Amino acid sequence: MTTPLQVTTARLRIPVTETDHARGPADAPVTIVEYGDFQCRFCGAAYPNLHEVLRQRADTVRLVYRHFPIANVHPYAESAAEAAESAGARGRFWEMHDWLYEHQDQLDPVHLSLGVEQLGLPPEDVDAEVGRHAHADRVRRDFVGGIRSGVNGTPTLFVNEVRHEGGYDLAELLAVVDATATA
Repeated sequence: MTTPLQVTTARLRIPVTETDHARGPADAPVTIVEYGDFQCRFCGAAYPNLHEVLRQRADTVRLVYRHFPIANVHPYAESAAEAAESAGARGRFWEMHDWLYEHQDQLDPVHLSLGVEQLGLPPEDVDAEVGRHAHADRVRRDFVGGIRSGVNGTPTLFVNEVRHEGGYDLAELLAVVDATATA
């Protein structure tokens, strides 16, 4: 006797906490958790759409960003994630996040340092923190949490703790948010 194929929906295994990087109201009815890689072109394509979802559904959506650098494919992904954490330690995570996605072709150490300087952060301090991997534990914790939640590529999105199996174009993301908010 055969049994029907059972499809299980991947769920977020690491709950969102106050230590996560989040944009949007904490009490939003919809939370999107993105596991991303700053050097991933698909994450780069999703970035403006997620930004627009936040703009259009400002009272409905909270976006949480977690690091999932795929270092064997993207040589600058880990240092970019660590630079974002260094900026975050100075209260500027989202500014660095945005700069990294808007300058994906400039993530080498020289350009990264220039970006840090453009944001008004101390480039020597950030470079030193990245160089000694001062924030590597945070990046690794996000990565391991992603593995535990079934993440195997980027971007991976979870909408209210359920893995989003669709695409990341704006219309689809808005439809998912609206359906989730009214569920």
